Amino acid sequence: MLAYILRRTLYAIPILIGVNLITFALFFVVNTPDDMARMQLGAKRVTQAEIERWKAAHGYDKPLLWNARAAGSEKLAQTVFFQKSVRLFAFDFGASEDGRNIAAEIRTRMWPSLALAIPVFLVGLALNISFALAMAFFRATYLDFWGVVLCVVMMSISTLFYIIAGQYLVAKLWDLVPISGYNSGLHAIKFLILPVAIGVASGVGAGSRWYRTLFLEEMGKDYVRTARAKGLSEAVVMFRHVLKNAMIPILTGVVVVIPLLFMGSLLMESFFGIPGLGSYTIDAIQSQDFAVVRSMVFIGSLLYILGLLLTDLSYTLVDPRVRLE
Repeated sequence: MLAYILRRTLYAIPILIGVNLITFALFFVVNTPDDMARMQLGAKRVTQAEIERWKAAHGYDKPLLWNARAAGSEKLAQTVFFQKSVRLFAFDFGASEDGRNIAAEIRTRMWPSLALAIPVFLVGLALNISFALAMAFFRATYLDFWGVVLCVVMMSISTLFYIIAGQYLVAKLWDLVPISGYNSGLHAIKFLILPVAIGVASGVGAGSRWYRTLFLEEMGKDYVRTARAKGLSEAVVMFRHVLKNAMIPILTGVVVVIPLLFMGSLLMESFFGIPGLGSYTIDAIQSQDFAVVRSMVFIGSLLYILGLLLTDLSYTLVDPRVRLE
């Protein structure tokens, strides 16, 4: 087990390097350090001298990937990519282009993101599994048919539509909750009710339909027919056998998402004015703040790799036949 974890951890290093390289290339294909300087200086007419001073102060006065003027290993070391990316592996995120400490911003903004993401995850998971079990239990009936139709309709609607419709109906027309904003402590509940409800509703269609497929696949196997032949009730078969044996594919989609809850929701936080990591990332992209973008991409990649590792480890808990070698 320890050897497996160590091997997967070592695999993560080249993956993270590749992700950082791709992020770096995509950012600077459509953007240059001069563009970043003009954006950050915020002046309509910026002289080249001011641009050069900003680039020197923020470390963008070096070549991007290859320094032909340097000697030996300095050809790689004296570049923007190397000096901006290597310290991420020591979790030194540095400062954003406007001078704010990125690590401090992450520590502050992670709590609104978690306050939104955790209820959406837990309520959505319980609702999806319950609805899918009900459709599988009443399979080939009108409840199953219209349940599948409802799932297809809901998964065909964009999340953006749910957000706009929810804000218009619930917040503006009915005036039940604030249309946007956030507050700390228990006062945050009134700001989170609507985005949590929309987050759950937008995922019910795809989630329930997928879980229903898993349950129906399990219900066609020999051990289920054997359980029914022994006289077990359909409810016992569903909850004691089908649900338990469907946990491996469910864990594949669930456990890998858990670390990513930290990152928040880009759309939801932006539209509802929640100061989480999702809106932080969107603001950084809009302001061409590469320091924040690379830090958030690095954290997201690291958490995704951690989620995959947790998924593999969780298999051993629900299925004793699985052994990690």
